[in-house]
Amino acid sequence: MTIQKFPVRLSPAEESLVAQLESAGAKDAADRLRDAGLPTRRVESYHYTDLKMLLRDVPALSGDATDTSPPALHIPGAFRILMANGAVQETTTAPAGVIVGKVKGSVLSARDDAVVRLNTALAKESLSIDLDHSVDPVIHIDRRTEGPAGHVNGGAKFFVADGGSATIVETFSGSDAAHLGNHASYVSVGKGANVTHIMIDLSGPTARHFGTAEYEIAADARLRTLTIHAGSAVARTQLFARFSGEGAHADFTGLNLVEDGQHADITLDIAHAVPNTTSAELFKSVARGRSRAVFQGKIVVAQHAQKTDAKMMAQGLMLSDTAEILAKPELEIFADDVVCGHGATCGEIDSDSLFYLLSRGIPRPDAESMLVRAFLDELFDPIEDAELNEALLSITDGWLARAIPQASL
Repeated sequence: MTIQKFPVRLSPAEESLVAQLESAGAKDAADRLRDAGLPTRRVESYHYTDLKMLLRDVPALSGDATDTSPPALHIPGAFRILMANGAVQETTTAPAGVIVGKVKGSVLSARDDAVVRLNTALAKESLSIDLDHSVDPVIHIDRRTEGPAGHVNGGAKFFVADGGSATIVETFSGSDAAHLGNHASYVSVGKGANVTHIMIDLSGPTARHFGTAEYEIAADARLRTLTIHAGSAVARTQLFARFSGEGAHADFTGLNLVEDGQHADITLDIAHAVPNTTSAELFKSVARGRSRAVFQGKIVVAQHAQKTDAKMMAQGLMLSDTAEILAKPELEIFADDVVCGHGATCGEIDSDSLFYLLSRGIPRPDAESMLVRAFLDELFDPIEDAELNEALLSITDGWLARAIPQASL
């Protein structure tokens, strides 16, 4: 029996993307997009983030940036690299042990994912940073999309040598235009290395932000990640991690801060591919107004990955009845001697705690802000660098100032 295949009716956004792929010489990617279209809710990993519906238009591919907007986040003492429209614009003096370079094309592995395929096909060059030993200053990659609305595909690759340590922060911001950003990161954590990697979307309220990070974690390494969405109208960050050496541990954390009309999605896919590795996942969402926050997390334990210990938790705090928080944890376990679990909670501000604060004369907006802050502290407390911790708290304070405007933060 011959199965008749009906052509996909492309949306204006899909037609623009196909044209951009063809102009870039990426015929295979263009044909794939023309045949399948952007992911819809029928694709499991995009079930709560229907790109065909959410992505209504695609701006032209961005050119070189001529002007840059003010930095969205200041981290005192950091080694900073400014990337504008996908290209390195300026750097401060690199600390010893940091080698800055460029690589052609994308930094991502081949993967059956529409966002990854677009980045792989359209990214012309990416930043490369090699760390040959421990580095004290925070490494801040300030990635911006500047000028009128543009479509940017860029990447950054980090190699941390065996036994090294580093704190890497990537911020995504730019001019207040309806940009479409598709950003990639690759982090290789060497044997016994200790790495903190933080990604923060602070783009304008009409921007669309897509980010993909890949992690390769060697034996006895320690990795901590923190993903924050606090800007774009539509944001989705995908995290793909693979344990490749025994004795390694990773903490994956994240936060969606959404208010009226915003949609933010963090999707996590972890592969425990070897025995004796551990991971802990903690993702939180705070939603207000008619907004949507999504967390999807999958832990896969290979058949020979005995003694794996992995625990995943998603927690949501709703500040209004019209907000929506969705969590979908998944476990795929093929080994029999493991400890794995997941959980999810969602609710409003605790009424007893609120009453306690109100009864002590604290105004209601201040009391609500204090309780939201307390809910989020668990994500920021492990960040040991005091100045970085303070910079991260300024993001939540700025969001709370908008969400609860009467509060005196």
